[in-house]
Amino acid sequence: MSTVIETRGLTKTYGAVRALDGLDLSIPKGGVYGVLGPNGAGKSTLFRILLGLIRPTDGTATIMSGPVGDIAHMRRTGSMIETPRFPPYLTARQVLRWLALEHGIGDSAEIPFWLERVGLTEAADRRVRGFSVGMLQRLGVAASLMNRPELVILDEPTSGMDPPGIQDMRALIRSLATDDGVTVILASHQLLEVQRVCDRVAILNKGRLVREGSVSELTSVGERLRLVLTPMAVALDVLGTKGATEGEAVLADIKRQEAPDLFRALIEKGVDVTEARWVGTDLESIFFTETGAVQTKEEEHAR
Repeated sequence: MSTVIETRGLTKTYGAVRALDGLDLSIPKGGVYGVLGPNGAGKSTLFRILLGLIRPTDGTATIMSGPVGDIAHMRRTGSMIETPRFPPYLTARQVLRWLALEHGIGDSAEIPFWLERVGLTEAADRRVRGFSVGMLQRLGVAASLMNRPELVILDEPTSGMDPPGIQDMRALIRSLATDDGVTVILASHQLLEVQRVCDRVAILNKGRLVREGSVSELTSVGERLRLVLTPMAVALDVLGTKGATEGEAVLADIKRQEAPDLFRALIEKGVDVTEARWVGTDLESIFFTETGAVQTKEEEHAR
């Protein structure tokens, strides 16, 4: 598996504060890769080092097999770090034209195409001083894509967006990876969105890597079969120690290959199954477990 980013022992200190603490990370080429962590975990520091904006205190990092800061590699990379800021007197179209000229891509920037791709066609000729945070995020994403990068780094691209905007951004990110072949590296506090859009994730805490893997692998740990059925008492008797109740459902602690035998046994006992689906640990639970972050009552209720 080829990689687009490699870090070895990557460390960044600010006085006594270690923003990154010997980080070893390999990000594969292709797909959408999530970088997660609570505030202060080192996500933005990592991105700034990868983009050549700051220098590490120790360790090494490569991007697309080349050194960080190499012009050839930077031209193949797009990025949006935190909420972007643009001259308020320019329109969205003028902002992209200005940035295209700065990047030396001029008329090849396909400005109308990218405005449409991020959902800003109708606002193209409005001055950005009146843009909401979500609209500025959309414009920032368009700016990061104009040079048709092979790799794009997006830091909180859905910040300030309403639910439809978040859904649009999710679709765009998946399209970039699936249809355009772009490797997308994504940082977000929207853990449900990360679970839906990312192929792999890395969880950072206090500058260190605490968990990494594919979303499907991480969330399949502790996977159980959730069944809505009647009568429940008979189903629990069939399952024995492998069965437990969850509200009006039964959770079966079995492996996938055991499911056909279970269904046959339930049918023989006269149990009617109206719903069956596999459930595992969600990414949010893994995040809170690995980082020790405190979950609020509102977040628990939302789950």
